[in-house]
This record gives sequence, structure tokens and C-alpha cells, in this order.
Amino acid sequence: MDHRTRFLQLALRADALRFGDFTLKSGRHSPYFFNAGRFDSGVALAELAACYVDAIQAHGVAFDVVFGPAYKGIPLATAVACEYARRGRDVPVAFNRKEAKAHGEGGSLIGASLDGRRVLIVDDVITAGTAIREALGIIAESGGTAAGIVIALDRQEASGGAEIGAGEARRSAAQTVALDHGLPVVSVAALDDLLAFAAEDAALEAHRERLVAYRSAYGCHKTA
Repeated sequence: MDHRTRFLQLALRADALRFGDFTLKSGRHSPYFFNAGRFDSGVALAELAACYVDAIQAHGVAFDVVFGPAYKGIPLATAVACEYARRGRDVPVAFNRKEAKAHGEGGSLIGASLDGRRVLIVDDVITAGTAIREALGIIAESGGTAAGIVIALDRQEASGGAEIGAGEARRSAAQTVALDHGLPVVSVAALDDLLAFAAEDAALEAHRERLVAYRSAYGCHKTA
């Protein structure tokens, strides 16, 4: 089964993907909500990591180490490294602290060295892109080179506030990061995949009309 379908099925089982009326940080009212924090068991994380690795391999991103931005990126990057180990590749993993440690080994970086390595950032979503920019700064300061970013779900919607003006360019947060930093942004699944999935699932068909309307109002083209 395709990793996109497996991911969406897993997200529904874990209640990480929900349908209803949700007010986002942007002020928009969304017919769906994704929370990677609901992948809260060993089995769920292992299945999620397999979806991530399949997406990474399908895109062909070359890297030496995975990096998880605090906080949700930490278990995700760790799980991805474990999945690579299960497949026979020993991948180094690193993550950051939100606040630099002033004692002991000090610093904000924990885990493998990034110096001279191609670093793949592993996170859940890209919203404002703040966490990604912080991660890119840490990678550069540590002597590494960012190789790409992989996220669970690309909402494929224009960044910004609740409304989009007539004729306004529609670029998602993921697209902005990719263009500004010249990096591939790989998503395990995207809104287009969710729409296709909902069209073939009788239990989700009732939500599809609102999903289509939301994409029409705020949508961008798929980034990866």
C-alpha cells in the first residue's frame, strides 16, 4: 500500500487527523485538524516512521544525519532513525534544546555532530516556518549543510491571515521555505492526497465538500 494511504489511515486511527470546525492560529476556520502529538505509542510511532522513510526514499533526498527540531521533531527524528536501522542503515540523529544549557556539555545541540554533514530536518508540519528557520540556523552554526526537510502533512494552503485578497499570490509556508532556502520539502501526504482518500472512503465522503471549499479558498499547489 502507498505510504500516503498508510499514513492517512494511521492518522485517523490515532485520532491525529480530525474533522469538524477548528479555528487555526491564523484565524481561519478549517474543516480538519492534524496533531502529530496523537501518535503517542510505540506502534503508532513505528508505523509513522515507516511512512516517513518511504516518502524520503521516494523523493531521493541524500543525507548523512537526521535532525529533529524541539519539540515534536525530537521523537519523529528518533523514530525515523530507528526505522532506518531496522532497514539496515545506521543513521545518526540529533536535536536541539529550546534553551541552551550553560552547564555540563553546554550548548543547544544534543546527539550526533552535524559538522561537515548533510542534515535532513524531520518535523510534523510547517506553519509559520519559525521552527525550521531556527533549525537551519543551528545546522549552519554547527558546521552542517541542510539537505532537505520532511514533514508529515502539507496543508497546501497560503500562509498569512484569515483572509486572502483578490489576486494575491498563493504560496504556502512549505513553498516559502523551499524557495527561500533552496531546499526540497518532502511531505508524507498533502491535502490533495487527503481529498483523494476521502473520495474513496464512504465514512469520509461527507467531509469532502468542505475540504474542497477550503482548498478553493486558501489552497496552493502541492510542494512535493
